[in-house]
Amino acid sequence: MKTLKILGTSILALSAMLSAPAVGQSEEGYWHSSGMIVKNATGLCWHAGYWTPAMAIMECDPDLVPKPAAPAPVAPPPAPRAAPAPAPAPKPAPAAAAPKRCDATITFGTDETFEFDKAVLRKAAMAKLDRDVVAKLPQCAKVELVLVSGYTDRLGSQQYNQKLSERRADAVKAYLVKKGVNASQIDTMGMGKTLQIKSCPDGKDRKALIACLAPNRRAVVEIKGLAK
Repeated sequence: MKTLKILGTSILALSAMLSAPAVGQSEEGYWHSSGMIVKNATGLCWHAGYWTPAMAIMECDPDLVPKPAAPAPVAPPPAPRAAPAPAPAPKPAPAAAAPKRCDATITFGTDETFEFDKAVLRKAAMAKLDRDVVAKLPQCAKVELVLVSGYTDRLGSQQYNQKLSERRADAVKAYLVKKGVNASQIDTMGMGKTLQIKSCPDGKDRKALIACLAPNRRAVVEIKGLAK
């Protein structure tokens, strides 16, 4: 099992990366998760199956990014003479069609989220995984990656919620493997209490606050692959 653990400082860096758009570079050919390029534990970017060196970007493969060519020396002007008629410009070659993708992102809804302080899948969550993940994968000619991200609400310490989010991602992976998905195609990521999607005031009593924060106790499954 490949589990990418994000600790306190890493979480801040991730949040900054998510809020800052890429400038001047194309990110085609790299796997993305929630708006950011997916990297392994050593910081190397994950290439998509159709990636080529021509898609290299400075963030991931700086050695492969073409360097600007030195300006050519200026030749002296030729002696005046009648210019020949210019040859017709060749027609540009048609651009190669991008391969069709079967990418999809599946997020647990309110009735599918985890109970407070638990990492056990509800029946509604299992049904969603059956319908939107297990049934979707056969539509891919090649599955490059199934990335599972676990999240918690904001209650509790960062360290505790990091561990809890990892257990939630692992629970989703275990269910998918049980349903026949190849374990080597699944990667998990614990996001702790970062990226809260529901904000609730502290003035509520604890039971009401826990209920209000339920949408944050979720898992997100991202499918990356080539379509048939």
